[in-house]
Amino acid sequence: MKIKGLAAVIVVLAAIASSFAYLETNFIELFSRTSLAQMAKFANGFLTPDFSRSHLYAIAWACLETLAMSAMGTLLAALLGIILALPAAGRLGTLFKAVARFLLNALRAVPELVWAALMVLAAGLGPNAGTLALALHTAGVLGRLFAETLENTPSAPSDAIRLAGGGRLAAFAYGILPSVWPQLLAYILYRWENNIRMATILGFVGAGGLGQMLQISLSLFQLAQAATIILAMLTLVLLVDAFSAWIRQRWINH
Repeated sequence: MKIKGLAAVIVVLAAIASSFAYLETNFIELFSRTSLAQMAKFANGFLTPDFSRSHLYAIAWACLETLAMSAMGTLLAALLGIILALPAAGRLGTLFKAVARFLLNALRAVPELVWAALMVLAAGLGPNAGTLALALHTAGVLGRLFAETLENTPSAPSDAIRLAGGGRLAAFAYGILPSVWPQLLAYILYRWENNIRMATILGFVGAGGLGQMLQISLSLFQLAQAATIILAMLTLVLLVDAFSAWIRQRWINH
């Protein structure tokens, strides 16, 4: 075991050394007086955020845009996810199960930034592209989680409704959904928290919101304005996390 552990350490150190050699990292130049002075100047620009009224007003609208993008994207993803989760869980036969699982895998295999770049080309610059990008990727994630939840749910209540003459929709709505709804809601809230963070990043490819404001400020070297936007991002994420935790504690855990 000691020999194997030593060999593993040697392999890791060799990989790290090879990476530095391949990237041609020059630490002497990185920590030179000129580089340190430039980094200090750059950091100093972030230490004086711009709290002017016009900038804060623009940030407030961008926050609302980012929040709307994440909420609408998550809602659309939840609807599409539950539609695909039913066949993916095997409720409609083997063929539909295979097709639905393939679609869910394809949706979540493409990262949000790639979806955003594609949606910008399809729908143009702005929050619509970001909303669609979040919806498509999140639908793949939620659909898979929903399908696994439905697969592990006892079918006795829905079977009883079917035997009593009820249809598939009634069996799902009254026999399955009440027992799995808290778990589905927990998944939706968790993905909403993630989508808030991702929505701020999608702006870098032109999908609107705080991310687009930050990209413009950084490209113009407006460091004070960029610092204020970053603080707004942090505040928005903390507020959404707190709100999501309150909902989980009030509606799910009780």
